[in-house]
Amino acid sequence: MKIALVQQRATGDRSADTTRGLAAVRAAASDGAQLVCFAELAFEPFYPQVPAGPDAAAHAETIPGPTTEAFAALAAELGVVIVLNLFELGDDGHTYDASPVIDADGSLLGVVRMVHITEYPHFHEQGYYAPGDRGAPVFATRFGRVGVAICYDRHYPEYMRALAVNGAEVVVVPQAGAVGEWPEGLYEAEMRVAAFQNGYFTALCNRVGEEEKLSFAGQSFVCDPEGVVVARAGEGTEETLVCNLDLSQVASSHARTLFLRDRRPELYGAWLGPKGSV
Repeated sequence: MKIALVQQRATGDRSADTTRGLAAVRAAASDGAQLVCFAELAFEPFYPQVPAGPDAAAHAETIPGPTTEAFAALAAELGVVIVLNLFELGDDGHTYDASPVIDADGSLLGVVRMVHITEYPHFHEQGYYAPGDRGAPVFATRFGRVGVAICYDRHYPEYMRALAVNGAEVVVVPQAGAVGEWPEGLYEAEMRVAAFQNGYFTALCNRVGEEEKLSFAGQSFVCDPEGVVVARAGEGTEETLVCNLDLSQVASSHARTLFLRDRRPELYGAWLGPKGSV
């Protein structure tokens, strides 16, 4: 599989940024990419920089909707798989941080919704997003089995392991990571460990650019199933990172030959205890 991570800034003009995203898919496909991925809320401002107001849901859109339909048509034309990230207005009236996964024939395979919702300065997400209710699905795309861990979900080993148990070969991480948000190297270390422990590729696609309260770092990267960083984009740059993935590494990884084989899931429920326990 050849993957492309589109690292582009959001200008505040959703229509123009969407058009730029469509052009990026076309350019990546011409470079041989089969899976094209975008950062968190790639075509709009990062709304949770400020607390949600009463009109926050006015920014959300349905899935399917105009954005997914435009990218689905392009996916079918070019024969590529696309992972987006949008501020979704659900059929239930709630809003979600959501990633539609579009197969290479233009079909919408499903929508992943971020499960864990945080709240701290400039990441006021609990006012914008309801907790996801779709679990940790993995999609059998034309080019491989793809899971999605949206931003904050990557911090939860339980979620990352569930993607492995569900058969993911590649886990895409749409992220809004700011400059200086975490100690240097932590994003990378976390994704390297997740890849190694679970035997899949991790592909983190980050926002980039100066916005109202935050400066987003970029530095998107890909790790192989042995935890080695195999490709990296620049800090603060607008670019598309393209990388070849040898999916045969998944089956031969330590996680798939040893760690998953020797799991004891019948024990773990009792160890973890009820929600809220330490």
